Amino acid sequence: MLLHLEFDSDIPIYQQIRDQIVVGIADGRLRPGQQLPTIRALAAETGVNTMTVSKAYQLLKQEGYLQADRRSGTVVSGRRPPGEPEESTLRALRVSLSELRLAGLGKEDVARLVERLYAEGGK
Repeated sequence: MLLHLEFDSDIPIYQQIRDQIVVGIADGRLRPGQQLPTIRALAAETGVNTMTVSKAYQLLKQEGYLQADRRSGTVVSGRRPPGEPEESTLRALRVSLSELRLAGLGKEDVARLVERLYAEGGK
């Protein structure tokens, strides 16, 4: 699995791992049933502590994106169960919308930007 982690970012590493896996699921690079690397393997591959990877995997499991299988390890469950987005997602969206508004973008500009990004599949 190829992750690009920014160690000098304000975003915690576990959150970067979580976010990149969610984007990978959404854009089809990670498919339902696909096995992910073990916590140790991903930690070694990325050069981070195993506890950091474990925290990301636990969060993804709680959110419904991953599931643990005794025989096949951690696998992509596919889509998150339907319902309201996580509060943290809504909070981040509110901040992003505020930043766009302060940058001078109107509602229509933001809608066009969302359409473009949605069409790109999160890339």
